[in-house]
Amino acid sequence: MQPIAWIFLTAAASFAADEEYTLGPDSQVQPGVPRGKVTQHTWTESKVFPGTVRDYFVYVPAQYDAKVPTAVMVFQDGHAYAKEDGEFRTTVVFDNLIHKKEMPPVIGIFINPGHIPRPDQVEKKDPPKDRFRASNRSIEYDTPSDAYVRFLLEEILPEVGKSYNLTQNPAGRASCGISSGGICAFTAAWERPDAFSKVLSHVGSFTNIRGGHIYPAKIRKTPKKPIRVFLQDGEKDLDNAHGNWPLANQDMAAALKFARYDYRFEFGKGGHNGKHGGAILPESLRWLWRDYKPAAAKESEAKGF
Repeated sequence: MQPIAWIFLTAAASFAADEEYTLGPDSQVQPGVPRGKVTQHTWTESKVFPGTVRDYFVYVPAQYDAKVPTAVMVFQDGHAYAKEDGEFRTTVVFDNLIHKKEMPPVIGIFINPGHIPRPDQVEKKDPPKDRFRASNRSIEYDTPSDAYVRFLLEEILPEVGKSYNLTQNPAGRASCGISSGGICAFTAAWERPDAFSKVLSHVGSFTNIRGGHIYPAKIRKTPKKPIRVFLQDGEKDLDNAHGNWPLANQDMAAALKFARYDYRFEFGKGGHNGKHGGAILPESLRWLWRDYKPAAAKESEAKGF
């Protein structure tokens, strides 16, 4: 066991490192910028993850045109990303960047992890108050398989697609997450690059929670896939029985570089949180969506490409 003083000093150092990351104007509500609409929903009919209940939020930009297949970005641990006064403030960033034409109109789907209610909760279908403690979160997020991306493609995207014109073009689909949600975002694109071509991972858990440590080796030995990856991590990130998060993310970046992927790695000083990722979210989104053209996507979809 580490001495109490050592633990306190380590936590203090991590806090001090995180303090240098602040939110810029693109993460603040700006006058004259049209605001997108956010609606909340509940999903209880999963066939991929039976018995689970989850809430999710859908953001639709003010510039949405139902005649045009619209890009879509899925966020794991959606509550953390959709919160307007949180570390990411994603909907505010979307509003500002879309208004400035620094990213295309994108529909955001902010999905919380599945939870299997206790017997006394079944009728209420109550998700846990702390979504990070959802009982099915690690199974869904940390498992390197196609289960979660099938859940997206077979359940959530078709459900949202009943109300909005979502693109079928993988170039117009992105996945994002923090911690276990970060590796989940990568797994979705890795398993189905024909459906998701863009990944944004914040302090991603590329460690041996459920076998995710295999990815650097797989990236090196698998033919290059058509995906773009943005990784963020910090030197004060976790180090525990599952692995060392900073080393795991550096290993991911080295493998992506070796395999000649279109990738970017931002390695800072912070810990296992969204402060650094939130501070650079506007730049991350500009980089991720830098060459996506909705008109070209509309034409290619019409031709069946």
